[in-house]
Amino acid sequence: MFALLAVLVPIVDQVTKAIVIRYLPEYESVTIIPGLLAWTHVRNPGAAFGLLPFQRSLFIAVAALLVVAAVVFRRRIFAEPPLVQAALGLGLGGAVGNMIDRLRTGFVTDFIDVPLIPVFNVADTAIVCGVALLLWASFFYKPAGEGTGKDTADPASAQCAPAGAEGERTSDG
Repeated sequence: MFALLAVLVPIVDQVTKAIVIRYLPEYESVTIIPGLLAWTHVRNPGAAFGLLPFQRSLFIAVAALLVVAAVVFRRRIFAEPPLVQAALGLGLGGAVGNMIDRLRTGFVTDFIDVPLIPVFNVADTAIVCGVALLLWASFFYKPAGEGTGKDTADPASAQCAPAGAEGERTSDG
């Protein structure tokens, strides 16, 4: 799951950005669903949703470090439950998608325009979804065998189970 998403996300991100660059002039907008969704071509010199503008070198360095960390910790990542692998793959894929833009042009192409938040792209969406999945996993899942006396020291044998599973009582009941 991790490797598939880490490769697929940047591909989808770059293809969608290429379509926007080719067919939608900068600062032009096309309404998709009135009042809910438009494609608006903008250049973003910052992070997701326009945060920290003009920190190109920092963002490239962080993305490169994430790639190196993924290679170094690949065995550990592949030993994680599928939900955690998906979260990490989405995050890494999103970081790589935006890093490609920064290396190529010095900015990121954004185009998904919904009310109340800055324009964003597929890579930003993947990063946010990856973080959300990691938060979900950290709050609602625990290693299988936790609290049962089973040995979970070997991360390759660890599985995730919903909190309160295996007949255990949760703190609320």
